[in-house]
Amino acid sequence: MPLATPYYLIDENLLEANLAKVDRLRALSGAKCVMALKAFSTWSTFAQLAPHMDGSTSSSLNEVKLGREKFGGETHAYSVAWSDAEIDEAIANADKVIFNSVSQFERYAAKAAHLPLGIRVNPGVSHSHFDLADPARPFSRLGERDLARIESVMDRASGFMIHCNCENDSFESFATLLDRFEEKLGAFFERIDWISFGGGVHFTGASYPLEKLAARLKAFSERYRLQVYLEPGDAVVTGTTTLEVSVLDIVENDKQIAIVDSAVEAHMLDLLVYRENASVAPDSGPHRYVIAGKSCLAGDVFGEFSFEAPLRIGDRVSFLNAGGYTMVKKNWFNGVAMPSIAIRRKDGSVDLIREFGYTDYVASLS
Repeated sequence: MPLATPYYLIDENLLEANLAKVDRLRALSGAKCVMALKAFSTWSTFAQLAPHMDGSTSSSLNEVKLGREKFGGETHAYSVAWSDAEIDEAIANADKVIFNSVSQFERYAAKAAHLPLGIRVNPGVSHSHFDLADPARPFSRLGERDLARIESVMDRASGFMIHCNCENDSFESFATLLDRFEEKLGAFFERIDWISFGGGVHFTGASYPLEKLAARLKAFSERYRLQVYLEPGDAVVTGTTTLEVSVLDIVENDKQIAIVDSAVEAHMLDLLVYRENASVAPDSGPHRYVIAGKSCLAGDVFGEFSFEAPLRIGDRVSFLNAGGYTMVKKNWFNGVAMPSIAIRRKDGSVDLIREFGYTDYVASLS
């Protein structure tokens, strides 16, 4: 019997293809890869992901604990700002602690002195298509830019985190950024043991020159005699997950509008945040429909797509690339039913992993 929509469907074979590229990059470059749980933290997949990676990295205490408990390997603890109430637990669950600022470093470094400590450095340059996601935007709070302030903690910091890529699918752009890092920060690189270049490098893309990236990372590592880390998240799960929905109604207002049993703001929030449309495949044919959600938000629209046959009530629509920065952002807006989570196994069978109901909705509030 088909699963009831809506649900997220993760494909193990597609994950395996991305993970093979992670393996190749690690082998060729010597770089370590830690999973960025901010992008994807569906822990029922960790048994498949973890053997191909070196651990996980976080943006919060909850992610630190999830990485320690469910992922294994190295657990990197980073947050834009730790609080007094959470720092001790973060340290207790971490193998490395990375501070966003010198002030946070000075406040908490003594507590974590038994661990490798890092500082986030903002080089003032980046690759991002969106100002919203640009770590080097004016007045950015993400990392230290002042060289004198960085110098003040060099006696205790063993590594840097420089995260300034967002959906960067250009090796040339990454290489140019790395050249600029070296020009500005090379003297510091000679004094540290490890460096993380964060995530946002889409090296699992179909045409990405992975071998060139590996060679550049290896040369950097050898020049400065340090361990390089990458923090892939979306790159690991890109193209592996769909959001499966069903048509509930079809209305007409100058265009044919199919309303589905989902909502953009609740289930694919990044589309609204970055003003993008969802994707379907093949998106071809003579029948054109606006696909819209069932929430009360007037702009609850996934996009406009083409179909080979007319849509009818009950028909299935699959939205592509619903893994990275999608499942982690799902919410209960309008009380719309939360999508279940399912996994298509390597043999083609589909397992329902988790359903969400009214009790979960009630438990999310008080």
